[in-house]
Amino acid sequence: MSEAGREGQETQQATTPLRVALLGCGVVGSSVARMLTEHADDLAARVGRPLELVGIAVRRPGRERPDVPVDPSLFTADAEELVTRADIVVEVIGGIEPARSLIESAMKHGASVVSANKALLAEAGPALYAAAAEHGVDLYYEAAVAGAIPILRPIRESLAGDDVRRVLGIVNGTTNYVLDKMDTTGQGFAEAVEQAQALGYAEADPTADVEGFDAAAKAAILASLAFHTRVSSDQVHREGITEVSAADVQAARDMDCVVKLLAICERTETVDDEGRPTPGVSVRVHPAMIPRSHPLGGVRDAFNAVFVEADAAGQLMFYGKGAGGDPTASAVLGDVVAVARHRVGGGRGPGESAYADLPVLPMGRALTRYHISLDVADRPGVLAQVATAFAAHDVSIETVRQRIVEHPGDDGAPSTRAQLVVVTHTAPDAALAATVEALAELETVREVTSVMRVEGA
Repeated sequence: MSEAGREGQETQQATTPLRVALLGCGVVGSSVARMLTEHADDLAARVGRPLELVGIAVRRPGRERPDVPVDPSLFTADAEELVTRADIVVEVIGGIEPARSLIESAMKHGASVVSANKALLAEAGPALYAAAAEHGVDLYYEAAVAGAIPILRPIRESLAGDDVRRVLGIVNGTTNYVLDKMDTTGQGFAEAVEQAQALGYAEADPTADVEGFDAAAKAAILASLAFHTRVSSDQVHREGITEVSAADVQAARDMDCVVKLLAICERTETVDDEGRPTPGVSVRVHPAMIPRSHPLGGVRDAFNAVFVEADAAGQLMFYGKGAGGDPTASAVLGDVVAVARHRVGGGRGPGESAYADLPVLPMGRALTRYHISLDVADRPGVLAQVATAFAAHDVSIETVRQRIVEHPGDDGAPSTRAQLVVVTHTAPDAALAATVEALAELETVREVTSVMRVEGA
């Protein structure tokens, strides 16, 4: 081919649009469609070729969508056909099916995929990675965790030469808003949830958020990337915030702490039943007290933040809006630009890295601390019995506080009780849980009134 012919071919390639198919047009999808349209020239300059939106798959194509500035003819109910004629498919419909089948079909037809589907990636990430490798395409999903915050790519790429030891994050805006209002205004759990719903931070059915399912899926993705190990959402220990009481929040305040729902991913080494060192990964989601002085302690309202600890890089903090149409669309379009550049320049982004294949340890082997509140009889020997229960399970006590409270007795006469607050040193969660069970059986302990883990201290 002549030099003029080559130049003409390169010019034609540079002006031929890359075809983008959008699956879903809800809050996030609408923002993606709008930003693709409004920033078309800038995106083309960044990619090296124009991006053309060739279709938007929705359930009801005829519905009016004044907030989506695109040709109405682009809307279609035939998602199966749409993915076969795209270079890049953006999936923001959520759920497992039909999202998984559509993504696999898109890859089979040569399209790279950008997804915000945390539930699907936590459940079927390895299979989707395998499909991407088989068909020579990209799978990117920055928007699946923490909305606009760039966290997955830094872990997967920027820290690829380092060893990540711990990822500690607030990755659900709804629960952070609820707990923040309980702390700052004294609202009860139900009242704070209602306010979150009124502001659009919580769904009509907030179960996925308040019971920790959403955060658990994100924790599985973070742990998989950070520790080069396959972790699924069903391997994540999960506790929600529905049992967090005003007393728990006040107890945290007394310690200059705040209660947060934390996703905790750690590379750790414990010992097995025979005393041998056992490397592994601990992945858990649960409410915990964290010092207000910790970087995560000051994360307010519906914001997200992820705290990363690596051997060489040290401590890193990522903070920003964790949900919403525009913030999440920002992360989606960042991935679209990345995979589009690969289409233009050749090559692919990083695939799955699961070479470490570390075992996911049960919650009982996770190392943590407990804050335990006890209602006990006010008489000699109580502290000794409590201390013996801790010693029997090899749990060391860090601090003990006692307060005498006067209550009316059964006969109406005043009687006194003691409230003990015990904070432990770090120990395996199984030993700590067994200690709490033993305390509840003591004759001098009227009630174990509160148990909460302590992190970040």
